Amino acid sequence: MTPFQANKMKTDPIPYGKTQIPIHLPFRYDWYEPKDYPPAEQPLAVVIHALQNPLGNPNLNWSHPPQKVAISINDKTRPVPYRYILPPLLEWLNEHGIPDEKIELFIATGTHTPATNEEIQTIIPTEILDHKKIRIFSHDCDDQKNLIFLGTTQRKTPVWINKRFFNADLRIVTGNIEPHHFMGYSGGVKSAAIGLAGRATINHNHAMLNDPLAFLGEFEQNPMRQDVEEIGSMMGIHLALNVILNANRQILTALFGTPGAVMEKGISISDNLWKVPVSCAYDLVIASAGGHPKDINFYQAQKAITHAALFARPGGVIILAAACPEGIGSQKALDFLDQATTPDEVIIRFQQATFQIGPHKAYQIALQAKRNHLFLISEMPNDLVRKFFLTPANSIEQGIELARNLLPKNFKTVVLPHATALLPNLRTS
Repeated sequence: MTPFQANKMKTDPIPYGKTQIPIHLPFRYDWYEPKDYPPAEQPLAVVIHALQNPLGNPNLNWSHPPQKVAISINDKTRPVPYRYILPPLLEWLNEHGIPDEKIELFIATGTHTPATNEEIQTIIPTEILDHKKIRIFSHDCDDQKNLIFLGTTQRKTPVWINKRFFNADLRIVTGNIEPHHFMGYSGGVKSAAIGLAGRATINHNHAMLNDPLAFLGEFEQNPMRQDVEEIGSMMGIHLALNVILNANRQILTALFGTPGAVMEKGISISDNLWKVPVSCAYDLVIASAGGHPKDINFYQAQKAITHAALFARPGGVIILAAACPEGIGSQKALDFLDQATTPDEVIIRFQQATFQIGPHKAYQIALQAKRNHLFLISEMPNDLVRKFFLTPANSIEQGIELARNLLPKNFKTVVLPHATALLPNLRTS
């Protein structure tokens, strides 16, 4: 993909919360976006086609239809268009002899707060919510009585899983496939293996984020992701229905079948969409997390810094536009920073402590703040922004002015309006 070279008269808006903010730059810059693939004209038909053409030869010739079916559903932090995914999936199950009253939906929250009734209404299509025969549950990773222990993985992760989901006869995962900032890629069994796991399971798995192979775009050698695959195998996930979305979160294609086959094909498609060729590391990276809900809080928006840093040289400047109307999104991350005055203090404290979700986010940000100068345009109070070793700014332009003395005379700039959907492919010749 060729970057767009803008002149000083050009104005380009970037996503910010549920709106956009313009940027006016008096110098040339590169502009990278995911490839502009138009969405499927009939997304329902795309999902139906996937259901009718399963990958990986799953065994669907049941002598007796399953008596209980469990389906994992991503929570509000994952922008998945379930209005196009769930109705055809439920119809497919009906056609295979499984009535609605035998189907249960599970909101896969991971370590996030269990979904409220109001939040569930924004995730599940209205026609399903009004269908009282289908029961909906929101996972709670700390509700020990509703977890079941399945053993440990080869990497010593204790596997505690939502008991009700595990006890179903047919277990299905749903979601989308895209690059993930330390899991390599989202999708496949992850929505259940992490989204419906106990806190001890998630903590042990996520402790592997220090491994040099736990990074964006790595699947086969990523210890964290392969641990998730093993958890999924222990859970006995039968089927996966995943979609791939464009930058506007519209469905491009859908994949259905065994989780392994879905991930293999999905990663190939995802790489073609999100990887862009770059010839150098940039002095200044201006990034957006992609707007709501990816910047609903800083806990989620931080992922955009992970992507942006791949485009930036060490010591370079990253300016992130992320509204974060819900603030940090993790009290544990905030508490871990208590009285810390430098990134090194956070890094040392984290490396000496037992791994926990929440503090790991503070650790990641501290690592990023050591590598790059970080600026943030958001709705958060300035003192809170500074607590995370970022410099607050009111606009992109003000951020650049504040960073001027950190940039070389002829600095190279790139704008990433959907940073979390991009991976650089550095060209060496």
